[in-house]
Order: sequence, then C-alpha cells, then structure tokens
Amino acid sequence: MAGKKHIIITGGAGFIGSALVWELNRAGLDNIVIVDALGRGGDWRNLNGLRFIDYIDKDDFSDDLRQGKFDLSLEAVFHLGACSSTTETDLRYLLKNNFEYSKLLARFCLGKSIRLIYASSAATYGDGRQSFDDSLDKLPLLRPLNPYGFSKQLFDFWAWRQGALEKIAGLKYFNVFGPNEYHKGEMRSMACKGFEQIRSTGRLRLFKSDRPEYRDGEQERDFLYVKDAVKMTAFFLFHPEIHGLFNIGGGSLHTWNELAECLFQAMGIPPCIEYVPMPMELKNRYQYHTKAEIGRIRSSGYSDPISPFSEAVTDYVHNYLEPGLYLGGAEGTAQAAEIRLQGSGFRRETRK
Repeated sequence: MAGKKHIIITGGAGFIGSALVWELNRAGLDNIVIVDALGRGGDWRNLNGLRFIDYIDKDDFSDDLRQGKFDLSLEAVFHLGACSSTTETDLRYLLKNNFEYSKLLARFCLGKSIRLIYASSAATYGDGRQSFDDSLDKLPLLRPLNPYGFSKQLFDFWAWRQGALEKIAGLKYFNVFGPNEYHKGEMRSMACKGFEQIRSTGRLRLFKSDRPEYRDGEQERDFLYVKDAVKMTAFFLFHPEIHGLFNIGGGSLHTWNELAECLFQAMGIPPCIEYVPMPMELKNRYQYHTKAEIGRIRSSGYSDPISPFSEAVTDYVHNYLEPGLYLGGAEGTAQAAEIRLQGSGFRRETRK
C-alpha cells in the first residue's frame, strides 16, 4: 500500500521523527522523504544508518506548498516538526511554527486527499483537572499551562472546528523517552539527563514537591518508551480509516523516584537522590500528574503490548546510552561520546 507512493515526515531528523523512520524501515518501508531544518546542531546524526530517499529543507517545503509547486506523489504525511520546548515564551514564534505551519500542511493534505497524521501533545491537558480523555467533546474544556501547550491546543481546536478531525489523526504524545534524543539539550528526558548526572556525580537531582499530597519525587508521569511511541504512530499509517485525536502513552503511572530507581539499577550504582527546590518560573506551569487514557487507540485496533517501564529504561541504558548508539546503529556523536561508559560489559541489542 504505502510502498507505491512517498511518505513525508516533517521533523524527520528529530527525536520521534527519526525513531519513526527506524520503525518504518523495520516494516520494510524506505520510500520516505525527510523534511526538517538541519543546521549546525547534531540532529543530523539521528539519520545515520536509516533508509530514506530524499531530504527537503523545511522552508523550501513550505514555500513550495504556498506556491502550489509541490507535486510529489504522496501516500501520507507525518507532521512531527514543531518547536517542542515547554519553556519557550515567544508565542509569536510558537504560533508560526506550531499553528500556522500546521494549518498550511493540513489544507494541502485535505485538498489532495493525502493521509495526515500530526503530533499534538499531552501539554494540551494542562493540570489534568478535565482528565486526560482524548474525546473530541473535551477539547473546549482544556487549559494548557504553557505557551507550547497553548499552540498545540490551538491547532487541535482549529482542526476540530474545520471538521478536519473527521479525516486526519492527531496524536497526543505523553512523556516519551529513549534513543535519538541526544540533541534536545534541556528538553531531553530525565532518563537521558539522569543517566548523565549519575554517571558524573553518582547521584540524581529531582524537584521537591510544593504540594502536600505529593511527597518529594512522587510527582506522577505516564512515561512511554520511544519504540512504543513510534509503533503506535505507525499504526495510523496502516489504518487510514481511523481519524480523530488519540493519546499516545502507556496508560500507567510512574513516579520520578521510580525512574531514578530504574536508572540506578540498570547502571549498577547504589541509589542516591538529592531533592532540590523547583525553579520559580516552573511552579505555576508544572504538571504533578499525567496519565494517558488509551482506550480509544485500543478500541481502534492497536493491540501491541506496552514495554514494561523497568525493561524500557534498562534497554535504553544498556543498548544506547552506555555505548552511545542511535536507533540506526550509528555512533560517534559528540553528545553520545560524552555519555559513553568505556569498557561496558553489557550485551548490545541485536538489530535486524
């Protein structure tokens, strides 16, 4: 089906984007066009070892769309490109990248009956008081806590009001972690940053809790391994009849303390956690609880099991963080070199 035409992945050199290329390659697909904005960063290394047929600069791609010049035969577009920083405060920048660009691409795909699967975010749920229900009738009730979540919510709401969500699929990613996130700086997962802290200092720093109902380190998250996230994402390519908004999460709760325990255990180091005050600029924007309700994607036919949390963290540590590897098998990145432990005796993953 999809092999007869091309598949575009915007943000294809990014964390989830490159992991999706890896997953599609595993499914035998390499008719992939990467759209991204590669510059002086290290995200190009995420594509080493992966199979795709072309790369298009993000600005060139959007210009061609606006001028009606883009005529490549397409099966589907995965729109994963965005500014994903939860601490970005320039709303004009966020709206241009996350809202206006998404509308342009949606209109193009809808006008040509091209399958569109786009990234929304769990940040749209805010503090979760309206639950984490991905039903469309909940959309007007959501109140994001940061500009990033607001920009994602705007496009969800636009697509709903336009009737587009009757034809396209929007995916609300929760706390995704795993290989190929090395380039994300402070936006890397705590699994990645925590590994570096433990390796360098023997301890891990976590935020204290400002709420009496949560002990320090007991703030709750729905962590999802990137390998599971891209399996769930690829599901929508093979089921074009499915549309609407869907949570992409594990559907289970884990605390930061649990993550710390998994990291220390995987690294063979005695646990040592230091609780530090939460920065003032985060206090009013911090989510204490997230948990994906994944009933809709399950009822739509997705049946693969979710990786057990401790096994996912161990796989990440042993097969990627310690040897400094990417999903495509490449190594030697500056970031990965910094976190590599020399002389590791752990067995590396066997790749097909």
